[in-house]
Amino acid sequence: MTDQALTGYACIQSYLKTLDASPGVYRMLDAMGAVLYVGKARNLRARVSNYARPSGHSPRIARMIEDTASMMFLTTRTETEALLLEQNLIKQLKPRYNVLARDDKSFPNILVAKDHGFPQIKKHRGAKKEKGAYYGPFASAGAVNRTLNQLQKVFLLRNCTDSTFETRTRPCLLYQIKRCSAPCVGYIGEEEYAGLVADAERFLQGKTTKVQGELAKQMAEASEAMEFERAAALRDRIRALTQVQSAQGINPKGVAEADVIALHMESGQACVQVFFIRANQNWGNRDYYPRTGSGAGAEEVLQAFIGQFYIDKDPPRLLLLSNGIEDPDLVTEVLSEKAGRKVELHVPQRGEKAELVASATRNARESLARKMAETATQSKLLKGLAEAFDLDTVPQRIEVFDNSHIQGTNAVGAMIVAGPEGMIKSQYRKFNIRGDDLTPGDDFGMMKEVLTRRFQRLLKEDPDRDKGMWPDLLLIDGGAGQVSAVHGIMAEMGVEDIAMVGVAKGIDRDAGKEEFHRPGQRPFALPHNDPVLYFIQRLRDEAHRFAIGTHRAKRAKSVSATPLDEVPGVGATRKRALLSHFGSAKAVSRANLADLRAVDGISEGLAETIYDFFHPKG
Repeated sequence: MTDQALTGYACIQSYLKTLDASPGVYRMLDAMGAVLYVGKARNLRARVSNYARPSGHSPRIARMIEDTASMMFLTTRTETEALLLEQNLIKQLKPRYNVLARDDKSFPNILVAKDHGFPQIKKHRGAKKEKGAYYGPFASAGAVNRTLNQLQKVFLLRNCTDSTFETRTRPCLLYQIKRCSAPCVGYIGEEEYAGLVADAERFLQGKTTKVQGELAKQMAEASEAMEFERAAALRDRIRALTQVQSAQGINPKGVAEADVIALHMESGQACVQVFFIRANQNWGNRDYYPRTGSGAGAEEVLQAFIGQFYIDKDPPRLLLLSNGIEDPDLVTEVLSEKAGRKVELHVPQRGEKAELVASATRNARESLARKMAETATQSKLLKGLAEAFDLDTVPQRIEVFDNSHIQGTNAVGAMIVAGPEGMIKSQYRKFNIRGDDLTPGDDFGMMKEVLTRRFQRLLKEDPDRDKGMWPDLLLIDGGAGQVSAVHGIMAEMGVEDIAMVGVAKGIDRDAGKEEFHRPGQRPFALPHNDPVLYFIQRLRDEAHRFAIGTHRAKRAKSVSATPLDEVPGVGATRKRALLSHFGSAKAVSRANLADLRAVDGISEGLAETIYDFFHPKG
């Protein structure tokens, strides 16, 4: 570290004498120690000396240099390692001046399970631990579900679980509507079903013409043999396959496997559109809105997005880009190393690949226009909210709280968050109500517990209120009583400076007749057609939806709970084995040691643990 009195160019200049030409990662920090920027360098001394120059910088870099009060450095063996470390640190630290890809969801795949005589076809997300063939990624759960529906129509594969399969005595509705071949009740043999699975896999590999030709040949043979019912069934499958192909939209003939990544920037905002092309088929697209780091250029934005996007995802063989990036050779090396095979980056100028990129770019442009229009509308609503509730500033973070329970059971609290860009679902939180001393159905007590836990956490994690975690406005579902109780809680914790409003239904409990309550003020209402009123209703309804969903999930979990959940060493797999063997948790509790040892996966030591749990000594 250097002398903390130095800032800007002088501060950066003071580090030059301690740096060499090693590759590595550097961090620029402000006077409070917050990370402003994370960067990588092939030569740390050369890169830092660029920042030490007093002129020749863009306005963004000049502001960043001016705010810099200290720096941190970490050398690496290669520039490739530096790039990987840089992108990991950016995702972890979220510095103000870095480009940040904010969506980090995993992508679903289709799994053709191979651990059963009649393989199941299903959606899969997460680590690929199950035995079988994986096809993907798909852009969304919707894209997977559409493809699964199409596969069911054409190939009649089962999607039921193994346990359901084993217990069926007659075919289910899917067989009746010609979506399954009913292997569960023996309507199709193992060999014939294996042929359907092979056809489905050829389809997922892009060999649709071969599948279609084979089906046509089988139909002709059935017709010649006067097996008209079988011929009609094959005709229906060919028709369904044709419909699938026409419904898929973009199906490039010359691109077997690629991610098409297009960037559009406007007014300091960016949208990146990603198309997933696999097996010459379009498997969906998704748009992203990376933070542009206070004004980064297109090359930096696209490179940062690619680096962060593939940190935890396998890259395809080809990336088709809308424009160039800063270090294409380095990014190619990193992605190839990650994939264990060659990965190419290409900015096409003509032909089918250029058409794919143009389509993705058009989608990015249109998506960003919609996003900016929604943001403008949201800004107006937030401004109207500030005026309606006489707030000092326009709120940037609104937290809405609600409770859900049935006569006090499975009680949960819920918090949703909204801001200038709409609902911020990554910030939603649920609270399992713990208070043993609460009277069942005590909404005041539940709200007190939720708010206390919420603000205790804020006071611990962001005591200086400089990380953007504190709300500007609280919305509480309730009237004067709830508002008074919450105000008392906040006074106890010393956070009385946060605006708070209670939203209560009017006399007739009709939407549109809400009354608003604020501490120490008379309740008031908004005009029936006021957009701000509709906005508040949406916020309250979203909180209610989230609370109800959380409550239902908790209730469903409690219904399926058994005493086996408390036995040390018995996880989900062994629990299933025990219940399958004995039929019920009560039967397990009555079993002797010899019977427990006979269960697959239950060792002699675990059998004794289970027996001792249900038969405590003394």
